[in-house]
Amino acid sequence: MTYNPFEPDENPADRPPHDAGQDAGQSTGQGADVVQLDAARAERDRLAPLPPAVPDSEPTHVPNGEPDEGDDFFDRETVAITGRIVGPPVDPPDETAAPHRPQATSKRPPIVPGWARTWATLRAAAAWKAKDAGYLVGYHALRSPKYVAKTAVYAPVGLLSTGGRLLTWATAEQGNWALRQYAADRNDPETWLKLDKQRQRQSRWRWTVLLFGSILALVGLLVFLAVDLPGWVRLAALAGAVPLLARAGRPADKPITDRVTEGQRYRKLTAELVRRALLACGIPGINQAVSKDPNAISFPQEIHRDGPGHMAIVDLPFGVEAADVIARRGRLASAMRLPLDQVWPEPGVGHPGRLALWVGYEPAGQMRQPAWPLLRDGKVDVFKPFPFATTPRMDVIHGDLMFRNWLVGGQPGSGKTFALRLAVLAAALDPRAELRVYELKGVGDFKVMEPVCTEYGNGFDDETIARCAAMLAWLYKECERRSKRIDHYAALGKAPENKVTPELASLKGSGLHPLIVSIDEIQELFSHREHGKDAGEICEKVIKLGRALGVVLLIGTQIPDKDSLPTGITRNVNTRYCMSVADQVANDMILGTSMYKNGYRATVFEPKVDAGWGILTGIGKPAARRSFFVDSNAAKQVVARAIALRVDAGTMPEPDTQTRTDVPSFDLLADLAQVWPAADDAAWNELLCSRLAGMRPEVYGGWKSEQLTAALKPHGVKVGDIGRRIDGKPVTRRGIRRDDLTAAIAERNRRGRSG
Repeated sequence: MTYNPFEPDENPADRPPHDAGQDAGQSTGQGADVVQLDAARAERDRLAPLPPAVPDSEPTHVPNGEPDEGDDFFDRETVAITGRIVGPPVDPPDETAAPHRPQATSKRPPIVPGWARTWATLRAAAAWKAKDAGYLVGYHALRSPKYVAKTAVYAPVGLLSTGGRLLTWATAEQGNWALRQYAADRNDPETWLKLDKQRQRQSRWRWTVLLFGSILALVGLLVFLAVDLPGWVRLAALAGAVPLLARAGRPADKPITDRVTEGQRYRKLTAELVRRALLACGIPGINQAVSKDPNAISFPQEIHRDGPGHMAIVDLPFGVEAADVIARRGRLASAMRLPLDQVWPEPGVGHPGRLALWVGYEPAGQMRQPAWPLLRDGKVDVFKPFPFATTPRMDVIHGDLMFRNWLVGGQPGSGKTFALRLAVLAAALDPRAELRVYELKGVGDFKVMEPVCTEYGNGFDDETIARCAAMLAWLYKECERRSKRIDHYAALGKAPENKVTPELASLKGSGLHPLIVSIDEIQELFSHREHGKDAGEICEKVIKLGRALGVVLLIGTQIPDKDSLPTGITRNVNTRYCMSVADQVANDMILGTSMYKNGYRATVFEPKVDAGWGILTGIGKPAARRSFFVDSNAAKQVVARAIALRVDAGTMPEPDTQTRTDVPSFDLLADLAQVWPAADDAAWNELLCSRLAGMRPEVYGGWKSEQLTAALKPHGVKVGDIGRRIDGKPVTRRGIRRDDLTAAIAERNRRGRSG
């Protein structure tokens, strides 16, 4: 037997040394015993202890660290692999649940289907069925004259053809004649006679049936013609017999009724359709996974009816997120051959790779949105959610006011103002809430809210913008005052979380009632040359501080940028509603960074066409929502109910204390001239505010130096540092000079006379 040093299944440690050739030769010479090497090695391995395990990547070394150079069979590229120790199994054994208790993760189909669980979904399903049935009835009703004419033509033909078929059936010749003819052709009289006898037996009972049937038909015809029957019986008999005869007499390729060929009214959602649409999206992770495994796209639940449409829960391939599909919603709708607003993908519940794909019976733009639930009756508690919008499935989405700030943005015609006004209308139905509203567009969209507003402004002139900026400055001071009240009530144990509670908001005299401030077209304020920078900084502070103090800020803006909407404001607003925008920058300015990339794109909505639709974040998962539409006439009804609630609660703002743009309640320049210190050419703001508050406390009460400065800017009165000596020490504070005040009054009077 020849020794092979490179035999693959041999351990290098088992190789004989180089100088063992003679011994091997002697033992294998002539007359020597033949040794079975495999058996010997197996016995040696069984008796010898196992060597320690060596990793695959490490070579085996001799004890002195150097290989044996005298070994002719040594190969420096050879690695000795010793025995491996196999570790315990990684995967735990499968555990079966107890027979009497189902697994927690197992899901069973519901007893009541999802579309029948609520009255809303049940009504939606019934409404769709009724609409579909109405379409069919209307379609065929319009063509009924043609159907009647075709029936009248085909009915006599059907009568004759039916008689001929009955005679053929009674003779029993159909099928039998061919068999007898075949026997005759073969000159087989015995078979022919057997077949004829069989035909006669069949024909005998058939003629009997036909005879009795003809007698019954004749009697029925005589009764129909001779007996005085009710008219509805005759019509029912004709309606049943004539269509049957016409059906029997018409050609096979000419049906009496027309098929509905105007197009598919609804394309039912199927697994194959979903798979094809997902593959058409062009997502590499999906296409590669499906090419290797056709079942990479799975459905953990059956496709089921959900409201006015069908829902498919899809588990995407490993590593593919639902956001990847949402970002390609246009391709998904194109692959399904459906309008864009009929296909609504959303993240599913469970893991990021689960997609909830809802396809409606019809496009969302053609579906009738239900009326706002608070339109005719109902109250609102600002500490609880209120109905704000609907989903594409027409489910109601509730929004929160308390402890939140809102940002509503969109280009003109997107429904931004109506969505913002809807939140203010809801707040007006809580008699505890104080409303301060400014609309800086000047068209009067919020004019209907003025009777219930403590402060209201309309316009984008310098005076209205100055008043809005002053209101924000007052709001910051109000947050400071409320924080001290919260600290006081927290020490008494009435504010356990150091924020406003419903009990404190309802407590008279607490000063912690809900304060709702709404500013529409706020970009006019932030981009103002004099007030913009300060107003932006104050607004950001109010958003950060007022949330726990019962101060809610609702702001609306058109297409924003870093100048018209400071980034510090968007970062701290926790409820955002982005309606139709033109580009990705505006989309992410409102919703946040990377929202466009993740598939939440308000650019798909068209102004006016998709008015009211937008991407809503901060209330559940980000998704497309449609705010309820309440026009100005309907808003008046809501405001009338709000006035009645506030009159009963004693919280109706008095007209004399309301700030209006059309009827100013005070003349700041004239009041300053009246309270001016007679002997001074300059005065500090603190002194002037104190004297103004003493003269008109209902107007100037609580004014600080900053508010006076903001109120004087529109009049062109310069506020600067005024220095004086008090007890021999120089003191400098902010104030105004008499000459500047006199010049502003003269300039205003001159413009009034020239106007």
